Amino acid sequence: MYIFEPARRGIISALELRGSAAQALWQRAYAVRKERADKIFLRGLIEFSNVCAKDCYYCGIRKSNVSLHRFTLTKEEILQAAARAHEQRMGSVTLQSGEICSENFTLFVEDIVKTIKQNFDLRIVLSCGEQSYETYRRWKTAGTDRYLLKIESSSPRLYAKMHPQDENHILLNRVRCLEDLKKLGFQTGSGTMIGLPKQTLADIADDLLFFLDADIDMCGMGPYAEHSQTPFYELREETPSPENRLFMSLNAVSALRLLMPDINIAAATSFDALSSRGKELAVSAGANVIMLNLTPRQNRADYSLYERPEETLDKNILSELKKYGETVAYGEGGDSQRFRARNIK
Repeated sequence: MYIFEPARRGIISALELRGSAAQALWQRAYAVRKERADKIFLRGLIEFSNVCAKDCYYCGIRKSNVSLHRFTLTKEEILQAAARAHEQRMGSVTLQSGEICSENFTLFVEDIVKTIKQNFDLRIVLSCGEQSYETYRRWKTAGTDRYLLKIESSSPRLYAKMHPQDENHILLNRVRCLEDLKKLGFQTGSGTMIGLPKQTLADIADDLLFFLDADIDMCGMGPYAEHSQTPFYELREETPSPENRLFMSLNAVSALRLLMPDINIAAATSFDALSSRGKELAVSAGANVIMLNLTPRQNRADYSLYERPEETLDKNILSELKKYGETVAYGEGGDSQRFRARNIK
């Protein structure tokens, strides 16, 4: 059995593993996940807008990417996707967009959340970036259950390399948003990318310890995948190989599962950018949430955070998981055990 040391040194050691040693780590994390919750939760992903005010150096929907066709789904299109999630008994949906701070955007999201709650038995996750406390409060009052705000990196040094140096890209603001979300009672999620240029194993270990200190309820964490229309693409020679990024990401999922056994960990969509079995491998390493893309097919290519290959059919992923003895939790909201334990009266 793999012995995990829940400290910075132990996490770094886990991230370094390859071959049979890495498999022993994954098996240990998988066993812990099975002991805690022997089910895989489903979450429908609706990427409803690629309009973004941010200019992050790694992201394909950054505002400076003038080659990208911008879109925002209509209310009707979003509700049609939510209806599919309900019909397919997914239990929850994530509404994800670029980062926009405006009253019109706040009202639009507020209305969508209220309407979904009125019509469907679904948990709602929002992933719409940094917002004011008041905006988060309004979205919570409208019926939002969870909020995912990826930190991307907790290292000030690396965060500065990933973003323009201006008031729109400040790490402390992002941390403040996570604190606001916790105060408002959201099930709060964060995440990081693994295998970025200039990123060290110590940086990744510090990210996992940041999640522990922040007491998050869920995590979306996966390998960094390049986009040719970004400044980071010029650093591709300094980026770890796809194989190394995949191993590091699986190891990070396992280390986080052992560090925080009772949180929800999603098999991030970026795993599929590096392996045709990416999501399945993430589950084998300790993930317990599968994201199924419900974005209209004509819009998916434009929601290009990274350049992703032709998507595998979600139904094939589910059939593979069942083949390996996994229980898919159809129709269950999939609340984080950590969140439930914290909020027991």
